[in-house]
Amino acid sequence: MYLACLFKVEIMNDKKMLNYIKDVLQNMPNDWLKLTTHRLDIYNEKLAKTEFLEQFKNLYKDNSSETSALNQLPTAYDYIRLGHPLSCVFEWAVANLNDLKSDQVISFSSKTTPILSVLRKNLLDNKSTQINYTGQLPELFDTDVLKSVYGYNFQLNQINSAKEITEFDGSTIYISEQEAISEVDLNSNIDFYINLHSNYGSVLLVNGTQNESYISEIQHVRRRETIAMTPINCLAALNDLVNNTKSYNNTNSVQEDKAKVLQSITQITGTPTKPLVGSSGLSIQYAIMMGLIDDALQNHKGKDIKFIVPPNCYGGTNDQARRVAACIANVEVVDLPVDGDNDMVNSIDTVLNTLASQDAIPYIIAEIPTNPRVEVPDLVQLKAVLSKVRKTPSGASAIDPVFILDQTFCPNVLFLGEDKILSTVRTISYASGSKFPSGGQCTAGYCVGNSKTKGLMDKIEKHLTLCDNEATNLQYQILAKQLPSMNQRIKDAYKNTREFVNFIQKTLPEAKINFVSEDLANQDFTPSVFSLDLPTKGNTAQEKEDYKRALNLKLINLMITKIPDQSKYCVSYGQLKGCYWTIPATSTQGTTKEGDKDYIVRASLSPNLDLELHKQVFSEFVESI
Repeated sequence: MYLACLFKVEIMNDKKMLNYIKDVLQNMPNDWLKLTTHRLDIYNEKLAKTEFLEQFKNLYKDNSSETSALNQLPTAYDYIRLGHPLSCVFEWAVANLNDLKSDQVISFSSKTTPILSVLRKNLLDNKSTQINYTGQLPELFDTDVLKSVYGYNFQLNQINSAKEITEFDGSTIYISEQEAISEVDLNSNIDFYINLHSNYGSVLLVNGTQNESYISEIQHVRRRETIAMTPINCLAALNDLVNNTKSYNNTNSVQEDKAKVLQSITQITGTPTKPLVGSSGLSIQYAIMMGLIDDALQNHKGKDIKFIVPPNCYGGTNDQARRVAACIANVEVVDLPVDGDNDMVNSIDTVLNTLASQDAIPYIIAEIPTNPRVEVPDLVQLKAVLSKVRKTPSGASAIDPVFILDQTFCPNVLFLGEDKILSTVRTISYASGSKFPSGGQCTAGYCVGNSKTKGLMDKIEKHLTLCDNEATNLQYQILAKQLPSMNQRIKDAYKNTREFVNFIQKTLPEAKINFVSEDLANQDFTPSVFSLDLPTKGNTAQEKEDYKRALNLKLINLMITKIPDQSKYCVSYGQLKGCYWTIPATSTQGTTKEGDKDYIVRASLSPNLDLELHKQVFSEFVESI
């Protein structure tokens, strides 16, 4: 009798929750579906993974689902590829239905990366993994490559149902594919349940308290190597859940959209190879790294692989490179100082000479212009240094470098096409699609290679496919619409930025501004981002640093308070409208070593904003100091 009553209560609670979610879906803010960053003006970094859901659960208890209440919820995670409002709601609902804590449910846009996330931790922990599956493994799952390139160790076990799973000395994964993505068949012998959906992606459930240490590691894979299930697919999955339907938000024009996107990228970059489009900039970067490692293992057996990375570059790049190196024995990250007193060309020359003496394989990842100092190296000298023939101790020619160019700040600059400055050096260029390519409307990123990298691009495509990280249908649709206008938006945004920079120089001449020169702008280096080193005062170095950091926040807070509909506290760049402010040390350089962080103001302007109002507020700031 007691169990029957308990079962009845559970059914009533599930019904109450599903009815509440139905109301939420009807009333949710439009930004939940459309923004790549949600409410970064309500953002506490230390609580970014928990604060949204805690306040959402309070609304649930109060049965409050009004749009105004939902709109006041703080940021869910810190960026859409890691998680967002709809993924949090979906994971919370699945967790409730299966009597789990919400952080034990983690959704992915990819169908293979959740498997890889467990394999990665077990590789580092030297722990065995058994993968049980019904039907067929995901078509993209390449056992040989995962073992030979990624170094993952696992057993495969095809079964008819979850009941056949027995105890295993290690981690047990169970993979199931079904249209009802929230349906789960858990038992105590399953450590990780992965439910695949042909269109939405996948959901991973972490089962048992003994596996809780995996949660943050799995989330970090989602943050760095792939993306969360997208908002549009989370919405579809939630609608299926509350309405008991099996719908799919189909984009019928995907082949046409994809063809348009590839054609636009080819025209914009002037490159001869087939462009590759991933679910995010870091998805593309991960495919580049793993593709190059695959090529090196095949063509340069036994040699050490060195990824040469600026220590103060974008934190995701820095972190991901070190994560890859941590998993593969002969891969190492080498620092490349590029900003301030360090010259990129001289630094590359020094590092390449050292690696030639070690007969190592050099892969260089660098941003042009650099972030956040917005510096451009002498490109003629850069080409010469990259083209230089170096010798190993045995007298043989050293392996020539591959230059991996992040040109997110200036995706309009032609580096790789025929007769262009880097056409004769093995170069791969990539860009984050959440910036200018999509105007801030999706996270997809792309990469292209010059004629010397065709074989490498094939390897990169192989790993992009293996990780199931190609752009989604909706991402292709958004890029197909936005890419054709990208270069004009870049010109218009640069014009606003140049005018604002000139105004700041005149109004606050003591400040140091990092921005491109007029000469560089005439060479098509027209970023719409600049960094600002505000004047400071104090008797000691620490007092001066503390004063400057407080002044940084004062400026940003004034801007977003006085112009809330346009100025935002956000790391992003290339949006269709508004102005974005951040401090790299606490945002884009989040995982960078403390000594390499930049505690300065970074601002990015769009083609569409009230520039005169921004000048007026900046003048108020100057008067206040």
